[in-house]
Amino acid sequence: MLVPHGEGSSRSVSVSTSVLKLAVGVVTVIVATLLAGMVGIVSRTIDLAHTERVERENLALSAEVQRLGERIGLLSDTLAVISRRDEQIRLVVGLEPLDPGVRRAGVGGPVGPWPERERLLSEGGSAGREALRVHLNLDALMRRATVLSASFREASDSLQSQVQRLAATPSIMPTEGFLSSNFARVRYHPILNLDRPHEGIDITAPYGTPIVAPGGGRITRVGWENGYGLTVEITHGYGVVTRYAHMSRTAVAVGQTVRRGDRLGFVGSTGLSTGPHLHYEVLIDGRPTDPLRFIMPDVIAD
Repeated sequence: MLVPHGEGSSRSVSVSTSVLKLAVGVVTVIVATLLAGMVGIVSRTIDLAHTERVERENLALSAEVQRLGERIGLLSDTLAVISRRDEQIRLVVGLEPLDPGVRRAGVGGPVGPWPERERLLSEGGSAGREALRVHLNLDALMRRATVLSASFREASDSLQSQVQRLAATPSIMPTEGFLSSNFARVRYHPILNLDRPHEGIDITAPYGTPIVAPGGGRITRVGWENGYGLTVEITHGYGVVTRYAHMSRTAVAVGQTVRRGDRLGFVGSTGLSTGPHLHYEVLIDGRPTDPLRFIMPDVIAD
């Protein structure tokens, strides 16, 4: 019933159940369509926002991967410089050079299945391929760095051994004076009046002139020896022993450790001697050797 508020007659409108159902159905379809459209618009908006964010992230990651690749290139150049220095050090300490292939590429690498590689190639696109390249280069640099580290450690150990050996090697004159008799397999002895080996050198010097150790070692003998008089003996290691004879007095004791330049005693004329001088011997593995071969004051000094 439609009843006007003012003048006019009332009207009666009747709606059948079928029409009402049709109207409700149409309204329902319209509302559902509107809701679906709104959901689609919202979902599309969200998808676009997500896509844009992912694209920005991919761009940022691609740029970072590229920067990492550039830094790896710089690191490779630095390792090349270190590698050349390592070659020089190995040469100095007497080690064989590393195989160029091993030095350049290191040892080992990816073996067997590598799922990350397949995933980067199949799903990563250009950024994935760039990341894979950086990955491979970084692995190679790590292997090279490992090889260089081992090489430096070997060179360091060898250098330390060389330093210790050089510190122990006799290399300077044990006293100041002039050479009065050389090393000789046969020499006429001025006191015994016969030919006999002279297994060292004689350095004539004023009585009381200091005698110093020409290399580091341990004192293994101090005392009187027949013919040698007052004698000091040093064991340097590496098969090297030095002997100092005809001393007037000593300044060391058995078991004492000495370094190059430490005082051993003083020049004298004890034993079979015609005047103050130092008789100096060098024995290598028990065999007398010419001491002049070990006098290198301009080459080895502490």
